[in-house]
Amino acid sequence: MSKKAKIGFEEYYSSIYRDRWPALREAMLAEREPVSFSRGLTSPYFMDAASIAAAEALPVKNGGRVLDMCAAPGGKTLVLSSLADEVYITANDRSASRRNRLKAVLDTHLSAEKRERIRVTGHDASLWGLYEQNEYDAVLLDAPCSSERHVLTDSKALSEWSEQRPKRLATLQFAMLAGALEAVKPGGFILYSTCSLVPEENEGVIEKLFRKRPGRFEIVKIDNTAYEKLNFGGIILPDTSNRGPIYSCLIRKNI
Repeated sequence: MSKKAKIGFEEYYSSIYRDRWPALREAMLAEREPVSFSRGLTSPYFMDAASIAAAEALPVKNGGRVLDMCAAPGGKTLVLSSLADEVYITANDRSASRRNRLKAVLDTHLSAEKRERIRVTGHDASLWGLYEQNEYDAVLLDAPCSSERHVLTDSKALSEWSEQRPKRLATLQFAMLAGALEAVKPGGFILYSTCSLVPEENEGVIEKLFRKRPGRFEIVKIDNTAYEKLNFGGIILPDTSNRGPIYSCLIRKNI
């Protein structure tokens, strides 16, 4: 493990969370039992409670078309499938190995009838606006992110960490979110979510969308008290809720 990377990681997150960082770090390192999600499934799926809360924040209407842009491993797709009696989902992941895992999760936990209403694709989510436009009633973008909880528990990931990583990820996240804005119908919803602690990957991406796509969308309040309110959206942190971290921002497309 790179001692320099470890020190840099600690200094970076201490500068963001200040006196809160030690408790937050400890909470992310603590063993935590996933919760069982079973509504509408043939067998329970175990996942973090904050992930369930994020997927449930996306308004899904009966008979609607939903895009899950970065769907693997599939837990949030299962939640989306349970939010209406009949929902048609495009579950996307660019990685072939992750798509295989996604398909296995869907096949294992859904009835044949529900499974038939989900198609699995392998597009580059950052280019989605080239594939489909104004096609979906709702889009979930659970974007690739810094995933600090994983970094803290994986010595290889920690040794490879640098301050440039959040900047690179924020660029990718914005491209994906801009694609989501093209894919959703006017009046439809986008739930942007990450498991990152970095404001640049969370509120910063939404702020950039306001600058680059002015007038095309508005923020909708998420009605869940587990979220700590931010200027754009909110975040669930494990030091106070024993779940997460997860950031979410709900958007309604205007034009």
